[in-house]
Parts: sequence; structure tokens; C-alpha cells
Amino acid sequence: MPNDRTQEHRLRPNATHTSRWPLIALICFGLLLGFAFQGTRGLWSPDEGRYTVAALQMLDTGNYLAPAYSPDEVNFSKPPTTYWVIAASIKLFGRNSWAVRVPYALAFVLTLLLLYVAGRRMVPEKPWLPGLVYGCAAAPFMAGNIVSTDAFLTLCEALAMLGFLRAAFDENERGRQRYVLLMWLGWGLAFLTKGPPGLIPLLAVIPFIVRRDGWPGLRRFFPLSGIVLFLAVGLSWYAVVVLRYAGLLHYFLHQEVYNRVFTAAHKRNAGWFGWIKIYLPVLGLGLLPWWPATGRLIRRWVSAERWGAKASPSVELLLVLWFLLPFVLFCLVQSRLPLYMLPLFLPLSLLIALELRDRVDLHQTRQQVLLALWVVVLLGVKAGVAYGWHPKYDNRQMAAELRAATSPEQYQALIFVENTDADYTIEEATPWGLRMYLGKTVYGIPWLAPQGAEALCHALHNEGRALVVIDPALGPEAIKPALQRCPGHVTDVGTWRGNALKRVEF
Repeated sequence: MPNDRTQEHRLRPNATHTSRWPLIALICFGLLLGFAFQGTRGLWSPDEGRYTVAALQMLDTGNYLAPAYSPDEVNFSKPPTTYWVIAASIKLFGRNSWAVRVPYALAFVLTLLLLYVAGRRMVPEKPWLPGLVYGCAAAPFMAGNIVSTDAFLTLCEALAMLGFLRAAFDENERGRQRYVLLMWLGWGLAFLTKGPPGLIPLLAVIPFIVRRDGWPGLRRFFPLSGIVLFLAVGLSWYAVVVLRYAGLLHYFLHQEVYNRVFTAAHKRNAGWFGWIKIYLPVLGLGLLPWWPATGRLIRRWVSAERWGAKASPSVELLLVLWFLLPFVLFCLVQSRLPLYMLPLFLPLSLLIALELRDRVDLHQTRQQVLLALWVVVLLGVKAGVAYGWHPKYDNRQMAAELRAATSPEQYQALIFVENTDADYTIEEATPWGLRMYLGKTVYGIPWLAPQGAEALCHALHNEGRALVVIDPALGPEAIKPALQRCPGHVTDVGTWRGNALKRVEF
């Protein structure tokens, strides 16, 4: 049978906290880890460049409704929240890598604060512990420096689940109603950030409510006011763009839902074993330095005598469901990327905090030294990647090479002509982040598509002066007839990474 410490992990009443120093210390901890070396690393292709170029396109055109890579290429693969946040930061701090990543540092800190609020109910004697666990874990720390949707999604899901935790265990009826609305606000923001994946924690919420309160208990958590709030926040943008852009509803349902769930169309580690090579390393390495606590947690929950306690509708059961059911779904879905695991570090951090509540004591010199050393390791890794690792897909390095090949003053746009007919390949292969460092509009042309030559001429006509970068698999001879049909002067300016460079002036 479970011991006294684990017998009932229900949410405890708020403890009286006479000192705000733990909260201040947690904020400083988050600011240090989040902002140190945050803008030192360049943007990496493909994802960081794609999100950044969409934000820049919004700023340059004033069209904040339809995300786009260039004037000719819209991008509805993700809702607009990420682009809006990056665009706002660039508007405030300028066009640089630091401005792009500031929102991610802030999202990291805000996530720690939401975990602190959850900790006040779950670990009232050490409310900072869930935030400390999350902040020190390798995966959330590294994700805070990566431009993607997942850090914002994690923040929104943390808000939604905090609302549910408080609503499910708050004894004050008025308080429960308020937190139910907070939950639906979080779901709406999550849906506006990443679409249907933002609602995945409901896989844990619904069975937990049914197990504890029965099916009638769902009514309390699905009020009309909450549903209306969700629709207003989460679906308003979708409704507007579907009405404005023909065929977009089919694109959302077929390409972004059906293909991601059931097919390998997105080429993201599909197959029966794709989840093993992607998710297990992320969870394994990402949970450093908490392996011992995780091991004890797993042993407790797989032990035979523990199964009876699992049926109890405790907060620990909710946390296990919050991790386990979404994880199973992620394994079944055929589109798999490492950062998909990031939101699952929320329940893991809370579970580990419950496991460590009697073991962590930062008044001990030994634990203070170990924490300081681990922070140094984390910052050292972040600095090492920023200063010492310049992979070929570093857009800032690419920009420096292109500057050496030909002066940016001689062209207004970069046009990448790729040996493909697939828009997905264009999204992945085009170094969109060059727009940040060269200040030039970037186009990607799928040359083998039926309208490839026409798209090239249209882009040249839009810009007047452009540097055309030709895929080595095509060669300059392949597009020569199209350039001859487009009126303009063509100058051979050499090569870059095996790509022929042509400067075209109308």
C-alpha cells in the first residue's frame, strides 16, 4: 500500500507564504536561463527561417491575416499566433536574432510562473519546485532557444491545465467557475497557436472527470460561456480566412489533419518505429538531470501494489493521464518531431516535484552547489552551440557567403529555383531566414511544377532586380529559356555552394 507521503496527492489548500523570495528567485532563475546567449545563434533552416520570414512579411505588407513566405507564397500550415508574437517583438526590438527569440525566453519564464501557481496548490511547502524541475530539465531549456510554435503551445496548455486543476479541486463554487473560464481561454489560445494539437490534454481531462464525477460531471467543465470563449478566441481567425480564401477548409482538414495523422506525406519520421528514434531520446536526454527521480516515479507506478491507488481520482492520477494518453497519441500519429514532446514536460515536472518534495532542500550547501554546477552546464551548452557550432543550414552563415559572392546592393530579392514540383520541398529547402540578414525578399520556385517558369517570371517582374539561385540538380541551362522569355538583362555572377548565381535586371 502507498505510504503516508503518497497516499493522497490531492491538491492541498493554499499555504501561507510569508516570503516572496522563492518566487523572486524563480523569476531570476528563469530570466538567466531564458535570456543568456538568446540572440547569439543565427537562425537555422528550415523552421526558424520560416517562422521569422512570415513575421517579416506581415510587418512589410501590413497583412497580419494571411501568413506568407513572400508576396507569391502564402503559408497556412500554422495559425498566426507565433507569427504575430515574433512580429511584435521585431517591431519593438529591431530586425535581429535576439528580437526573434525574446518571446521564447519570456514564454519560458511565464511557464515557470504558471508551474509556480500550480505548485502553491500541489506542493505548498515548496511551490517553486515544479518550476525548478521544468527549468533545469534539458529539453525545456533548449526548446526556449528554438523558434517554433511549441514553446507558445506549452505556455497556453499550462494556462489551460492550471485552470482545470484549480477548477477541479477548488472548494469555492465561484472560484471554480472562474477557473473553468481560464481553462477555456487557455484552450482557445492553444488552438490559435497550433490548431487541433492544442486540445490534446483534453484526452486526460475528460476521462479524469468521468472517473471522479461521472458523465454528468462534464457539464460543470463544459459550460456555454466557456465554449463561447473558446470559439471566440480559438476559431475566429479560422472562420475569417476560410471565408476569404477558397479551398482553405479542405486544406486544413486534408493536409494539416488527415495527412499529419494518418500518412507519411510530411516525411516526419512516419512508420511503426519512428516514435522510438524521435521521442525516446527526447524524453531520455530531455529529463536530465532528473533521471533518479524519474526512475523512482516509474517504479512506483508499475509496481503491483500501486495499481489499486491509481483508481483514486487524485491529482497524481490526473498528471499520469496528462502525460500518458497524449504520449500514446503522439506515437500513433504519423508526423513526429522532437519538439512535439515539449508540452508533456509539464505533467512530468509536476510529477517529479511531487516525488522530490521531501528530498530537495536548497538550504543544503551540497544541493546549492549541484544546482549551480548544472546551471553552468546548461549555459555552457547554450553558449557553445551559439558561438562554436555553425552548421551549413545557419542562415547567418549563408548570408555572409552570399555577400562575399555578390554585393546585396545589386539585387532586391533572392529567388531560389529548386528541382521539385512539391510545395513542401520548397518550404523545407528554401533558406527563408536570409531575409533577416540580407534584408531581401526571398522566393522559392518549384521548377518542375506546371507553373514553375511562370512563377519565376512573376517574381522577377515583382522585384525588378533579383539574384536567382539555381539548384545544382537543374543547372543554369534548364532555366535559360524561361529567363530569355522574361525581359531582362542576365548576368552570371558565379556560384554559391554549387548553385549557379544569375543576377537579373528588368
